Amino acid sequence: MRVGVVGARGYTGGELLRLLYMHPKVEVTYITSRQHAGKPVGIVHPNLRGLLDLKFEEFDVSKASEKCDYVFMAVPHGASMDITPQLLEVGLKVVDLSADFRLKNEEEYRKYYGPHKRPELLGKAVYGLPELHRKELRGAQFVACPGCMATSAIIGAAPVVSSFKVDLEKIVVDAKIGSSAAGREADESTHHPERTGVVRPYKVVGHRHTAEIEQELTGLVGRKVKVALSAHAVDIVRGILSTLHFFLEEGVEEREVWRAFRNFYSESPFVRIVKQRIGVYRLPDPKAVIGSNFCDIGFEVDEDSSRLVVLSAIDNLVKGASGQAVQCMNLMEGWDEGLGLNLPGLFP
Repeated sequence: MRVGVVGARGYTGGELLRLLYMHPKVEVTYITSRQHAGKPVGIVHPNLRGLLDLKFEEFDVSKASEKCDYVFMAVPHGASMDITPQLLEVGLKVVDLSADFRLKNEEEYRKYYGPHKRPELLGKAVYGLPELHRKELRGAQFVACPGCMATSAIIGAAPVVSSFKVDLEKIVVDAKIGSSAAGREADESTHHPERTGVVRPYKVVGHRHTAEIEQELTGLVGRKVKVALSAHAVDIVRGILSTLHFFLEEGVEEREVWRAFRNFYSESPFVRIVKQRIGVYRLPDPKAVIGSNFCDIGFEVDEDSSRLVVLSAIDNLVKGASGQAVQCMNLMEGWDEGLGLNLPGLFP
């Protein structure tokens, strides 16, 4: 199957190319970048030198239609709403990694992102989190992949809110994320002397991914869920560790939490429950999932404060973006969802 990547210059675009190159059922036939049109892919993504023999092109919908069956959108927020409708109109299947079509409610989109140019398409895309929407993804034409912090938080939260009596008005998510999440464009905050050695709070309130988390958890339980999300930049390149705090209205035992996660993710090949009694990695740590499509989940029950703490670790560029997009494509085509993705993380 022929696939294209629009906006292939960035980190998520490059990660898509790496994963698609290894996929046994696809061929990358079209990659775009205005800035690097005419240049070979290895100039921008040196890890692909000698492997992927393609040059960047300017985007053109007729070329995309001629060369592709699928198009992955790896463009900045706001750009997809101009391009994606053109691709859908010519019959292409689209997997969008931007935020442009993740939210179903126009008012929520306006609150977090601003006006939407194509509000009639909000709600038309399947939200691309296989762990919640596996059935809807099968045969879908248009998918909007979740944000990276939203992915980590939702996977950690879904079994809890659907299994236990917790305060749905007060769920706290503390996310620590690597520098690659800031994208390829540099500014003062990404300058090495400013960026290294930090635990830097940013978007302590009002983070955009809050809307996705609330949307999906509310849809899951049928009651309004409120999430308080705070983000911190930490001194790693890849990875997210989300620590979720749930305040229990009734006590739970550890074995009940084990059972809830195992049952909820019994058909989810990329969710692993990590809760060892010994060893350095007895709870989730992003270091163990880097380069992979896995989400590692762990938990502790705090009886003293009637609190359940859940930890969720992913690679923000793989399960938080490009790997999840490939997983969605696999489901859309009726393939094994792990095809091309059953790769261990890089360790140490």
